[in-house]
Amino acid sequence: MNVLAAVRSLAGIDMAILGSFFVLALGIGVFVSRQAGKSSGEFFLSGKSMPWWLLGFSMVATTFSTDTPNFVTNIVRVNGVWSNWMWWAFVLTGMLTVFLYAKLWRRSNVMTDVEYYEMRYSGKEAAFLRGFRALYLGVIFNITVMAGVSLAAIKIGGVMLGWSPLQSVALAMTVTVVFSSMGGFKGVILTDFCLFIMAMVGAFAAAYFAIHNPDMEKAGVQSVGDLFSHEAVRDKLSLVPQSFDMSNADVRNAVMGLFILPLAVQWWAAWYPGAEPGGGGYLAQRMLAAKNEKHAVGATLFFQVAHYAARPWPWIIVALASMVVFPMGTIKEREAAADQLASPEVVAIVEQIQTNPEAVSEEDKALVEDLTFTSKGLASLRAGFDEKTVPNDKLDHDLAYSAMLNYLPAGWFGLVLTSLIAAYMSTISTHLNWGSSYVVNDFWKRFINKDASEKELVRVGRVSTVVMMLLTALFALQLQSALQVFGIIINIGAGTGLLFILRWFWWRINAWSEITAMIVSFVCAVTIEIGKAQAGWQFEGWEATLWIVGITTPAWIIVTLATKPTETSVLRSFVARVNPGGLGWRKVIREAEEAGEPIQADHEPVKIGLGIINMILGCILVYGVLLGVGMVLYGQSGAGYTTIAVGVLAGLGIVGTWKKSMT
Repeated sequence: MNVLAAVRSLAGIDMAILGSFFVLALGIGVFVSRQAGKSSGEFFLSGKSMPWWLLGFSMVATTFSTDTPNFVTNIVRVNGVWSNWMWWAFVLTGMLTVFLYAKLWRRSNVMTDVEYYEMRYSGKEAAFLRGFRALYLGVIFNITVMAGVSLAAIKIGGVMLGWSPLQSVALAMTVTVVFSSMGGFKGVILTDFCLFIMAMVGAFAAAYFAIHNPDMEKAGVQSVGDLFSHEAVRDKLSLVPQSFDMSNADVRNAVMGLFILPLAVQWWAAWYPGAEPGGGGYLAQRMLAAKNEKHAVGATLFFQVAHYAARPWPWIIVALASMVVFPMGTIKEREAAADQLASPEVVAIVEQIQTNPEAVSEEDKALVEDLTFTSKGLASLRAGFDEKTVPNDKLDHDLAYSAMLNYLPAGWFGLVLTSLIAAYMSTISTHLNWGSSYVVNDFWKRFINKDASEKELVRVGRVSTVVMMLLTALFALQLQSALQVFGIIINIGAGTGLLFILRWFWWRINAWSEITAMIVSFVCAVTIEIGKAQAGWQFEGWEATLWIVGITTPAWIIVTLATKPTETSVLRSFVARVNPGGLGWRKVIREAEEAGEPIQADHEPVKIGLGIINMILGCILVYGVLLGVGMVLYGQSGAGYTTIAVGVLAGLGIVGTWKKSMT
C-alpha cells in the first residue's frame, strides 16, 4: 500500500482550490462583520429574517462535519451497514421536531433556547437553570462536541498531509476562530450554503475514487457491484441485523446497542446535539432566525430529508472500500490475538509496561502492540502509516476514511480536502456562535451586566468564541475516536429526552424537573464510568444507557409531582405567547376562564394529531428513500424502486396536508 503510506504533497491546483476557499470564507466574514457587530441580535440570529432554504442548507452543512464520515466508517467496519441505525433512529426525533416543535420555537421569539427557561418556568430555580444550562451546554457540552469534530481534523491532517496532531488542530482552530468571531451568525449561514455544495461534491468524489483506483483493481473491484460482492465486505452489507441470537453475548450487545435501543428508547429518551427531542441547540437557533413559522418548519424538513436520505451512501461506500484496502483480518485471527493477549505471559508484559516501561524490551513492546492491533482488526491500518504521523492513541477504524482519500488524484484531492475543511469550519463555527450566544445572552447579560451595551455584548461573544476554541483544542488532543465521543454524549444526556418533549405540552413540568433530570443523568453516567474503571463493573454501552434512562426518568417525574408548579401567571403568559394546544394545558386555560381572565393567545393551537401523522409520513419518506437507494445499489432493483416509491408517496401526503398544518 505504498500509495497510502506516503504523505501527500499538495499540487498547484490543490493549493489553488484550498486558497480560494479560504479567501471566500474570510471574505464573507469581512463583508458581514460590520452588520454582525451592530447588535447581539444580528451577531447571533441575523435579525430573525432568514429564508427556509438558506437555513435548511445551514442545518445540513453543520451536521456534515469532518467527524461524521469517520464515525460512519468506524461503525460500518466493525459491525456492518446496519449499525447506522444508531443514528438513523434520530429520524423519529427529527420529524417530531419538524411537525410539532419548529412552530413552537419560532413562536417563542426568544434569543436562545436556554432563554426558554424563564419564559416557561418561574422563581429562582428558573433563573439558576437558565444560567447553569448556558454554561453547561454552551461551554462544557459544546466543547465536548467540538473536540470530537477537531479529532477528525487531527486525523485528516495526519493521514493526508503528515501533520502532527498539534499542527492540525492549531491551523484548523486559527482559521475557524478568525472567521467565526468576525461574521457572526450571518457569516456562518452564508458560508454554509457554499460549504454544503462543496462537501457533497467531495463526498461523491471520495466514493468514486475509493472504488476506481489501482489497489481496488488488483483486488478485482472495478465497480460498485464488484465491491458489494467482494468477500471482505459481503457480511457487512445487511440493512438490518442478520442475527438476533441473544444467547450470544457479542450479537446481543451489538443488536441491543446499535439497533433495538436506538429505535425503541434512544430517539425519545436521550439528548444529542442536532437531534434533541423537542428540538433545541443550534437547530433551534436556526428556527428562531427564520422569517416566520412556515420558514422554520420548511428549513427543518429540508434538513431531515437531506441529512438522512441524501448523504449516508457515499460515506458507506468509502467505508466498505476501506475494508478491501485495509482488511480487518479473519475472525479467527482476531480471536487468536485476543486469546494471546489474555495469556499470563503477555498480561505480565502489559503490567510491566504500565508500571516500569524502561525494563521491557522493544521486542516485547512490539509483540503487545501487534497483538493489540490484530485483535481489533487494525493491523493493516497500523502498517500503512508511520506512528509519528498517526500516534497509537489516535489509531482506530475511523482513520480508514481519511486513509482512502489519499487515492484522489490532484485537483480532486484538493477539492475533497477543502470540502472536509469546509465541513469542519461549518460545524465548529456554528457551535462557537451558538455557544457564545448562551454565554452572552443567558449568562453575561442576564447575570453579570444587565445594562451591557450592544457593543459590549458583541465583544464578549467574540472573546468567548476564542476561549472555547482553545479549550476545544486541548480536549481534542486527549481523544481517540469519534465513536468514543458519541458514547459520552449519549450517556450524559440519557433520560432527559422525554422531559424535553413533554415540557411544551404538560403544564405540571417545572424548573425542578429539568434540574433533577440534568443532575441525575450526569451523576449516573459518571458513576457508571468510575465503576467500570475502578470497581470492574461490566457495563455495555446500551446497558449503561438503559440504566441511566431507567433511573433518571422516574426521578424527574417524582420531583415534578412533589414540587410546586410554575406560577400561574407564567403558565398563562406561556400559553398566550406559544399556545401549544393539547390536553396538557386545559387545566390552565379553564382556570383562567373561571377567574374571568381568559387567555388571549397570539396563535391558533398547534394541530397535534396532524403533526403526528405528518411525522409518521416524514419517517416513511426518509426511510423509504434511504433504504430504497441501498437496495438499488445492492442490485435489488425491484424492491429498491418500490421502497423509494412508497417514500415518495409519503412525501406527497405531507405536501397535501401542508397548507392545513400551517394554519
